[in-house]
Amino acid sequence: MSWRDLDESDVRVRPGRGSRPRSKDRPRHDDALVGMVMSIDRGRYGVVLAAGVGGRHTPQRLVVAMKARELGRRGIAVGDDVAVVGDTSGTPDTLARIVRIEPRRTVLRRSADDTDPVERVLVANADQLVIVSSLVNPEPRPRLIDRCLVAAFDAGLAPLLLLTKADLIDPAGFLEEYAPLHVPFVVTARGVGGFTGLEELRAHLSGKVSVLVGHSGVGKSTIVNALVPDAHRSTGVVNDVTGRGRHTSTSAVALRLPDDSGWVVDTPGVRSFGLAHVEPHMIVSHFSDLEPGTDDCPRGCTHDEPECGLDAYVESGHAGTAGPARLASLRRLLRARSGESGGSEAAGASDASPGGQ
Repeated sequence: MSWRDLDESDVRVRPGRGSRPRSKDRPRHDDALVGMVMSIDRGRYGVVLAAGVGGRHTPQRLVVAMKARELGRRGIAVGDDVAVVGDTSGTPDTLARIVRIEPRRTVLRRSADDTDPVERVLVANADQLVIVSSLVNPEPRPRLIDRCLVAAFDAGLAPLLLLTKADLIDPAGFLEEYAPLHVPFVVTARGVGGFTGLEELRAHLSGKVSVLVGHSGVGKSTIVNALVPDAHRSTGVVNDVTGRGRHTSTSAVALRLPDDSGWVVDTPGVRSFGLAHVEPHMIVSHFSDLEPGTDDCPRGCTHDEPECGLDAYVESGHAGTAGPARLASLRRLLRARSGESGGSEAAGASDASPGGQ
């Protein structure tokens, strides 16, 4: 029976659910408050409300929020500027809703390996990538550092090399390897009165959102606790036999520096940093000490063939003393990115020292 066959005697017939068309219009949420996501825990987002996107460094209060259904499967990352509605009082046991993700200025990504098509967003809207490496115990991993530098340049972040445990070994030899890159660096060491180099590090972090990345045991959480005394980030020890640390940070979290001078994002220790999201032809452009040598390469050069002009460029000394090691690192990246090497090699997890590249 259709609706056209009904008459007055069918007055008790109830209309179906589809009798009222569903509106496709969504609320604009013009009254939503904007804040920055500082933590993520099992579908709950800690959001620091601020006076608009431009006021991200002057937080007002912290609210707990969930993702609204209209966002679908859009991922939210630490550092995202989001629009929040609902109960934004920040009182215990209240829950707000994230209804909009503001456009991202920068996105720091990585993949599990160089052939994994799934990208993982580490942090959004960061200004600076602080690559943390210990000078000893555990040994520095130059190939992992190279990968982080490529990721930083690709994401539009300013890199900063932070070397820890300089009280145990002279950092001069390691710094010489990266001198041709002109990457700014800070060296820290434990002293009788505390950390040395901490004030220099604060100067680099002031007014910026900085994300700290490094493998386990290099001292990221220790540095964060020194910068933000009330952070209480868990710290661990390094195994004397294997030289490996234990993951003490289990999730990324943004912490405000004292006096509202900036933000630091502490991330879990990484054992790999895949670059599947970076096109192979772009990788060489991020090796600023080697890139000029590509002018003498033949058209369509893969930079890993006998006719490559980089070999003569490095042999002539234009890339500095670290040229051969840097070229080997570049070619490992290119091979891994094209799927020609194994997982641990591609991830840069097995390198041990500057001379071991």
